[in-house]
Amino acid sequence: MDKIIVDGGKQLNGKVKIGGAKNAVLPIMTACILAPGKYTITNVPDLRDTRTMSELLRCIGADVKYENNILQINTKNCNSPEAPYELVKTMRASFYVLGPLLSRFGTSKVSLPGGCARGPRPVNYHIEALEKLGANIELNNGYIIAKGNLRGEEITFKNTSVGATGNTLMAAVKANGTTIINNAAIEPEISLLCNFLKKMGAEISGIGTKTLTVKGVTELKSVNSFKIMPDRIEAGTFLIATAMTGGSVELIDVNSNHLKCVLDNLVVAGSEIDISDDNIKINSSKIVNPVSIVTAPYPGFPTDLQAQWMALMTISRGQSNITDEVYLDRFTHVAELNRLGANIKLNKNKAFINGVPFLKGAQLMSTDIRASASLIISALSAKGISEISRVYHIDRGYEKIENKFMKLGANIWRELEKE
Repeated sequence: MDKIIVDGGKQLNGKVKIGGAKNAVLPIMTACILAPGKYTITNVPDLRDTRTMSELLRCIGADVKYENNILQINTKNCNSPEAPYELVKTMRASFYVLGPLLSRFGTSKVSLPGGCARGPRPVNYHIEALEKLGANIELNNGYIIAKGNLRGEEITFKNTSVGATGNTLMAAVKANGTTIINNAAIEPEISLLCNFLKKMGAEISGIGTKTLTVKGVTELKSVNSFKIMPDRIEAGTFLIATAMTGGSVELIDVNSNHLKCVLDNLVVAGSEIDISDDNIKINSSKIVNPVSIVTAPYPGFPTDLQAQWMALMTISRGQSNITDEVYLDRFTHVAELNRLGANIKLNKNKAFINGVPFLKGAQLMSTDIRASASLIISALSAKGISEISRVYHIDRGYEKIENKFMKLGANIWRELEKE
């Protein structure tokens, strides 16, 4: 098992290219199940999660090849509408196959998902939506078994869910009749999925709004070229890391429109932001102002950057608080940040941070993708050496993150942990 070691206290300077979005490519990979054929997807990051999804597609019968950030998928010979526990347990996004398998085969058997240790994230929204579309669903030995011919229906989510919106979309594109999805997620990743489905021949309107209308079609076709959008969470992580460690960094190939809330808060925290075309340049300040945030669905402050923002606030000149309204118990990083000398107190889904002059290196353990990122950027800022174990979490969502930070001047490397 690998660990990442950081000798902190060095400024970040230079340019960094942002990779394709993990949360965009995973549902698009599953959408390829909907129509047999050959697909080519570009700007695909080399991540643990994309490799897991590739293995899942192979289990279903697809041929999957990956090289130089280009993913080629042939779903012509898919013949097994089952997603096994061994793969689904490691990644919640595996549950995205439920809708496409049901749409193509009229049946699907998918294990209940696993993934990050982030508390309960029930899949009931997915199941209720598919049942409303006409599926008969039962739970048997930890598997969701869905059967039936799908028909259009009006569906209203009680709370916004990116995963349930995506699964419902993919199930609805070939359903008989029109499906209306109310309180749909409006994240850029959902809009990209809609555009991919439209390129396949789906009829979807209301893209980017909270009401999506899907007119079922009888046939879809494969897509020979589709580019994945830049990863706004990776971009936000590098922006916050620069604000925390000092220096000046230019992000290449990033969509600033997807990061407006984060950029606005960085300016309040003291950084200078310059946007040009597909680049963002951040000049950090020596003083970090305290800025409180509340996470919210897009276009609000993303929960996937909550841990990184907390890391930044640990060295702010004053008091701040962070409330996570998306995942109420996503705070496993608090204890680890306090090991670095941070002063954070937690009350339910709200963290109270008193800024300290500096952090000190320590031995740390990561618990999920974004918590891992917060520990790395904190270690980059801290005085002394930090060792971060269980970094397989970071590999699920960031492609060679230590190499990117190294090119920006950080003293960071990876080692194999001794048993």
